[in-house]
Amino acid sequence: MNQKITIAINREYGSGGRRVGEMLAEQLGLHYYDKEILKLAADDSGINEALFNKARDQFRKLTPLRPVRSAADDKLIPPESSDFTSDRNLFNYQAKTIRELCDTRSCIIVGRCACFILRDRPNVVRVFMHAPKAYRLEQAAKMKSLPPKELEKFVDKTNRQRREYSEFYTGEKWDDAHNYDLCLDASKLGYEKCVQIIKGYMKVRFDGLEF
Repeated sequence: MNQKITIAINREYGSGGRRVGEMLAEQLGLHYYDKEILKLAADDSGINEALFNKARDQFRKLTPLRPVRSAADDKLIPPESSDFTSDRNLFNYQAKTIRELCDTRSCIIVGRCACFILRDRPNVVRVFMHAPKAYRLEQAAKMKSLPPKELEKFVDKTNRQRREYSEFYTGEKWDDAHNYDLCLDASKLGYEKCVQIIKGYMKVRFDGLEF
């Protein structure tokens, strides 16, 4: 692309958000970031990557489910502090990594609250992928070999964790359309058409953009 643009994708489990992100990365020749964000944040901070991987589970056990952040709450805690490896500091290092990626290259970022972290950047397209539950269960069955009831529990739990983690750290409703540029129902469009719509939106919004 002839402009630096970040596409940030939030998604319900089973809606194809990850696959759409991968397809966009392939077609546009961009790097795709998901869990790689954690490794980059660990390298930057010197904090063990395993702590970043556990952060989602830890925040629900150690803190009440109410938002802890404000728009300006991005201060990094120094290594000498006892709170250096706190969940909040881990989140802030992830946020720092995401901002630096947005500033230096075009890329696709899936999850990690990137839609919130980059909400004020003019070069960011924020997408929410969703679908009816029946469709999400159908897609999940292709990835997880579980009995139907266990699969439904897994999908519900995963989406509940994504919602709680996002709303805890952002103070915003995870699935509120006001927080996104595009909200796409994969069950009506299919993955390829979702990709086409995102690319079409980018061309209209960023005048002169070339792929």
